[in-house]
Amino acid sequence: MNELDALTRQQQRQGIRRLLVLSGESDWSLEQARCLKQRLSGDWLWVGETEEQTAHCAPGAIRRLLGREFLHAIFDARTGLDAEALAALAGTLRAGSWLVVLAPSWTSWPNQPDADSLRWSGQPDPIPTPHFIHRLQQALSQEPECVIWRQGQAPRLPVQVERPDWQPAAGGPLAEQQAILQALLAMPAGVAVVTGPRGRGKSTLAGMLARQCGRPVVICAPTRAATDVLMHHAGEHESFMAPDALLQAIQRGEPPVGEWLIVDEAAAIPAPLLRQLIAAFPRTLLTTTVQGYEGTGRGFLLKLCASLPRLQSFTLDAPVRWASGDPLERLLDRVMLFDDRLAAPCAGDLQYQTLPDGAWLNDDGREAQTWRLLAGAHYRTSPLDLRRLLDAPGQRLKVACVNERVAGALWLVEEGGLTPELSEAVWAGLRRPRGNLVAQSLAAHGGSPDAATLKGLRISRVAVHPERQRQGIGSRLLASAGDMSDGHDYLSVSFGYTDELWRFWQRAGFMLVRIGSHREASSGCHAAMALRPLSARGEALALREQLRLRRDTCWLQPWIREPIPVAQLPETTLNDEDWRDLGGFAFGHRSSEACIGTLQRLLLNSELALPGLRGWLTQGLAGAELCAQLGINGRRALLVRQRQECATALKALDAQRTDVLEAWLAKVKNFQ
Repeated sequence: MNELDALTRQQQRQGIRRLLVLSGESDWSLEQARCLKQRLSGDWLWVGETEEQTAHCAPGAIRRLLGREFLHAIFDARTGLDAEALAALAGTLRAGSWLVVLAPSWTSWPNQPDADSLRWSGQPDPIPTPHFIHRLQQALSQEPECVIWRQGQAPRLPVQVERPDWQPAAGGPLAEQQAILQALLAMPAGVAVVTGPRGRGKSTLAGMLARQCGRPVVICAPTRAATDVLMHHAGEHESFMAPDALLQAIQRGEPPVGEWLIVDEAAAIPAPLLRQLIAAFPRTLLTTTVQGYEGTGRGFLLKLCASLPRLQSFTLDAPVRWASGDPLERLLDRVMLFDDRLAAPCAGDLQYQTLPDGAWLNDDGREAQTWRLLAGAHYRTSPLDLRRLLDAPGQRLKVACVNERVAGALWLVEEGGLTPELSEAVWAGLRRPRGNLVAQSLAAHGGSPDAATLKGLRISRVAVHPERQRQGIGSRLLASAGDMSDGHDYLSVSFGYTDELWRFWQRAGFMLVRIGSHREASSGCHAAMALRPLSARGEALALREQLRLRRDTCWLQPWIREPIPVAQLPETTLNDEDWRDLGGFAFGHRSSEACIGTLQRLLLNSELALPGLRGWLTQGLAGAELCAQLGINGRRALLVRQRQECATALKALDAQRTDVLEAWLAKVKNFQ
């Protein structure tokens, strides 16, 4: 403990942070952490599923703390390691801090089931995650400034590295900040975005702008607590409003007075909402962290910023809250592969190869190159995706290489193969087991109760190096995916619908089978789904689901702003699939969205009043207005009323057929 005292004083002088791993039995590591907390003064934020002390945060809630700063923290990884939360927590720690990780026994850790795997593995129970843990352990062992304390052994103390004493920012802007601040103060009307890794002073810069611009400023962020640093530097030159409250004021025609809108951690706010906020102010500054653990930061750049006119982009590179070469940042960048700079691919003929499962311990190997390529090309990449690719069952990678340099990559995920009983329960809205994104959606939103029994390969990502794009590499990777089918019935893809993206998938031989009626918060696009058959069963499913979409398009189109690119078949009669669909809505828990087309056809064939259904589908009444009209309270009660009306209408059309459907749904419910 005396040596740790000395190391702490050294860290504070040098402006660095370190990781300390306590690996052993649960009670032992907890006791050492308590001793450290008592010995060293600080905030000692505890991040874990169990609450050990007052300053506590669950791993899933760590985003609420972005923008705040702490001195020392404890991360409880004894039963599971949330990599996103670990990296985000590190970003909140001030210079001089320890990040203490409580870990299982070092030798048993790789083979211990990880509770966090329930979020990303698609499995019903926790699974061991040996590839990621081996990668982490190797990085910890090779990081000379990391402290590893294994139960029964003396702590491995860090190698001493000569560093100058660190001088924290004295309150004024640093060189990078000053240059950007001058450009912002001189900026005409428009939007500016400042990005950079965490700890680079983005919030500080935003506060300085608020203080110096001499004009009214409105500050917005995902939470008020996330603006602590910004508010400190803004002084009294600010007015905070939550995103939803600000949008409501704008929609009422009562926006707050402000020459500038400053949005801190903008990537955590849905893009459609951001666009509406931006449009109400002459000048907007958006700050966001573009690093793996943010997940949406890259989407912020690729989706939102690319669509904004008069955009000025700035980047902060030099750390402000800690010294350059910080050991904690260096370690996590290596473990999480946050360095997304791509190696230049060699010119020449491509070889298409399937990568075997591996531990990814070589940071310069094809696997790591592949990850960097996939991460850089997609707008929602995070450590969760890295963990899934390393350790979740059913992950497949195919790459296009030139002399061991990766020019293109395709990531496929095995799905489907559910039992007929479970697939029926998914179709009826009664079960949603983990995983099987597209397979379950085909059942839950499509017309076939056995859809999830088929086996599919879902395209999770496809990416091509920027220097080799528009050479047909992506199309050839997709064409070769059939070689990996080995008994699968279809290839599938789920994507945010745009005309450009759909044309790409259409050229690759995919059939559009679904488009959602609501826009996704992250992308601002409608969720779309397409299939490319690989077997006779897969072709029958794809044709059946596309026919369903064509029959429903005239009813779906008013809910979807994008033109649905299929030939409409506006049928008004109820076929066998419609009857089954309506039975699932009336007597099961089929979603309203999945049944819009069939419910519309039911209304055309029924002479009953059905005010709950007609008010929604024919008159377009909002939920609150319809509830008031019917004298019921809340959306849940409204849905119950609509299901009852559907059952009544079916019985009026054919009571015997309806009884058969109701009896079948009762058997499906019993499967639960």
